[in-house]
Amino acid sequence: VVAGVVAGVVLGTCSGLVPGLHANAFALLLASVASTIPGPPIAIAAAILAAATVHTFLDVVPALALGVPDAALAPGALPGHRLVLGGRGREAMRLSALGSGAALCLAVPLALPITEVMVGIYPVVRDSLWVVLGAVVLALVWTEPTLRGRLAAAVTVVAAAGLGFAVLDRPFAGPLPVGGVLAPLLAGLFGVPVLLDARDGAGVPPQGDRTLATTPTAVVRSVLAGTGGGAFVGYLPGVSAGIAGTLALAVLPGRDPDESARAYVTATSAATTATTVFALFALVGLGTPRTGALVALTAAGLPSGLWVAVPVTVVAGMVGAMLVPLLGDRALLLVGRFDQRRLVTAVCVFLVVLSWAFAGVGGVAVLVVAALVGSVPVSLGCRRVHLMSVLMAPVALG
Repeated sequence: VVAGVVAGVVLGTCSGLVPGLHANAFALLLASVASTIPGPPIAIAAAILAAATVHTFLDVVPALALGVPDAALAPGALPGHRLVLGGRGREAMRLSALGSGAALCLAVPLALPITEVMVGIYPVVRDSLWVVLGAVVLALVWTEPTLRGRLAAAVTVVAAAGLGFAVLDRPFAGPLPVGGVLAPLLAGLFGVPVLLDARDGAGVPPQGDRTLATTPTAVVRSVLAGTGGGAFVGYLPGVSAGIAGTLALAVLPGRDPDESARAYVTATSAATTATTVFALFALVGLGTPRTGALVALTAAGLPSGLWVAVPVTVVAGMVGAMLVPLLGDRALLLVGRFDQRRLVTAVCVFLVVLSWAFAGVGGVAVLVVAALVGSVPVSLGCRRVHLMSVLMAPVALG
């Protein structure tokens, strides 16, 4: 198990720093080669769990370091990019690590009682899933501060849902042993539009110190909101940690843009980590895997019991929390030295290759179409989180 965790941490560190590589796609890729790896199944299971956990911690690094737009576009930038543009990228890395680490400590003791409650009510939730997910979509639309923003959100929801219905059930295969459209779909929706917006920007500006310019009370509230959202996401299909973070903003302190950005980064990181923990218990209590790593373990017939999954996740999470600021600071410094246009072009080319590897030529076509749909929120003036209807709508309507 120890050897598996060490190998998983190394793999998760490498994959988490790769832009556009979704944790679920990476976990399924590992599962596809699991049968060819010599060693006891429990060690392989530990490696997959550790890799997936560390990946979810470290994928914030390329998310913050890449796709930073011009300073003039700061009001419409993603919350994390807004902090980077203000020279607070090092702080954002630490807020992410703090949110994830604190959520890990909270989620483990809370998971058992919450799972007991969910086991009792899940049959009702499952039978009314379209109502629950529909309510989530409406709540997200309502979080837009203006009527124009709500109308734009509604258009985005329809466009993303249509894309999901069009591609999710179609067979896609590429050179990799585990194919699928998930990687090009999410890279096109959330990666390419951000990168294209940043191609004429100045890149990562010089960053200030690592001091957290927020209060302990604000951090605690963000972590609690994110952990609560993670519990919601961990048991409900089709809902992401970004959705939990957005809904959490309604109860988080402050409306100042920088303060809201700090709260969002902390809450979303907390939600992502909490989801990882709660999903372990959801697999045992409900018999349904909610993350790519658990789907991978189930598909490969590898051990997934709590007695190994929880300790491995906790240890890998602690390592991931320490690696985020360590590698994040260096990534911000390194990316800041590159020409922004060339960097964006190189990453976009890489995403095209990645899409082809997972889903062939069809995957490249999905990447292009998804990028067009992904540009709708920015063009109309609403949040990108509404694009998650690409998954929620097909799940809600079967």
